[in-house]
Amino acid sequence: MRYYLVFTIAVFALSSTGVQARDTKHYFSIKEAMNSPDYHAKLDSDVLLFCGTSPQPNPDKRLGEYVTNKKTHAFGKSDKEACEWVLLSALLSLQKRAIAEGGNAVVNIRSYYKKNKYSSATQYECHAGAFVAGVALKGEVVRLPK
Repeated sequence: MRYYLVFTIAVFALSSTGVQARDTKHYFSIKEAMNSPDYHAKLDSDVLLFCGTSPQPNPDKRLGEYVTNKKTHAFGKSDKEACEWVLLSALLSLQKRAIAEGGNAVVNIRSYYKKNKYSSATQYECHAGAFVAGVALKGEVVRLPK
């Protein structure tokens, strides 16, 4: 019981000091992330990905818009390393969703962190803290002509 009281007092003391967790917003290159060895080894080459306003083919069928919000541990990694890893995880999630919906591409992929829209053909938004990095993406699953 005594330890519980000490722990509770310590938690209140720390929370009242205004301690803020780091939440650094970054805009990193999609191209650099896609050039990593992990990108080619893990992503499905049969499900195409089109970011932001990049040229995109006209789909045969639109299957819905979907959001993915991924986090990864950032401890011991640079912000860029952690962000590239979590971007890969978010793109994998969109690809899996496309397959589940019967699509073969995800178009108009844009950052959607805390529901803030950021669209770019060259960059993605990532938020990094001391222990966690996060990427949220929104994209439209479509079926492209073969």
